Amino acid sequence: MKPLFKLFLPLCILAACGGTSADPEEEEIPAPAPQGPVVKVMSYNIHIGNPPSKPADYRELEAAANVINLQKPDLVALQEVDVNTRRSGSTVDQAKELARLTGMHYYYTKAIDYQGGQFGDAVLSRLPILEKRRYELPVTSQLGGETRSVALITVEKEGHKFHFASTHLDHLGPEDNRILQANELVKVVKEFTLPLIIAGDLNAVPTSTTMGILFQQLSSGCQSACPFTFPAINPTRTIDYIMVHPLNKFNIKSYRTITETYASDHLPLVSEIQLKK
Repeated sequence: MKPLFKLFLPLCILAACGGTSADPEEEEIPAPAPQGPVVKVMSYNIHIGNPPSKPADYRELEAAANVINLQKPDLVALQEVDVNTRRSGSTVDQAKELARLTGMHYYYTKAIDYQGGQFGDAVLSRLPILEKRRYELPVTSQLGGETRSVALITVEKEGHKFHFASTHLDHLGPEDNRILQANELVKVVKEFTLPLIIAGDLNAVPTSTTMGILFQQLSSGCQSACPFTFPAINPTRTIDYIMVHPLNKFNIKSYRTITETYASDHLPLVSEIQLKK
C-alpha cells in the first residue's frame, strides 16, 4: 500500500495546484475585434445616358440603371448627368430618373448651366441621406473651360456615420485646371471630421501631377496596379477612382471594374469597403 500512496500523493498535489496538464481546448481565447459594416460603392460616368454605339441624340437611361441594379451597390457616384437640357430632354431630370429606376435616394449638383438646363454630378444612396452639400471646383482664367462640382452626402450604416461624394475633374488636354481643382478638393477634404469616400471621373492617370496632389489626402484601393476604366471597349488607361480619407478608418476589401461596354464609354468601378471604428 505504501508505494501506491507515494505515487498518488504527487498527482493530487499537481492537480490541486493547476499543473501544466490542463486541456488546451479549455483555455480562454480572446474574442476577435468587432468588425464594422461593409458598404458597396460604385463610380460610374454615365455619358449622359448615351450608349456610345448609338447616335449622339439617343438616350437610354435604363441601360445605366440595369448596370447599377445588377451590382446592388449601397452608394453610387454618377458623372455626366443632364438635368432638363435640350439635348437630353427639357423635362428630363436624369438624376431623379435614375433614382426612380434603381429605387435609391439621390442628390444632384450642377457643374455648369447647359442648353437651358444643367450638367453635373449626382450620388445615389440606398441609405437615408442625412445631409447634402455642394462644392464648386474652379477653372483657371488662362484656359477657361468648365467649372466642376462635388456632390457630397452624409449617411450612416449600422451606427457608422460617414460622407460620400461624387466629382468629375476637367477634361481638357492641359493639366492646369485639374491641378487647380485637385488643390481645391484637398482643401475641402481637410475640413471634414467624418470619414469620407469619394469617387469619380478624374480625367487623370495615377502617375499624373493631379493624382499626386490628391494622394496627399486620399487613398485609393489601387495603389500600385489600378484597373483601366476608359474607354469601355479595350480600355487603355485609368481615369476613374474610388478613394477614402483617412485610410485608417477603412478596410478596402475589393476594387474592380465591371465588364459592361454598352451603356457608357466608361467602365463602372466597384469597391467593397469596410468601415472601422
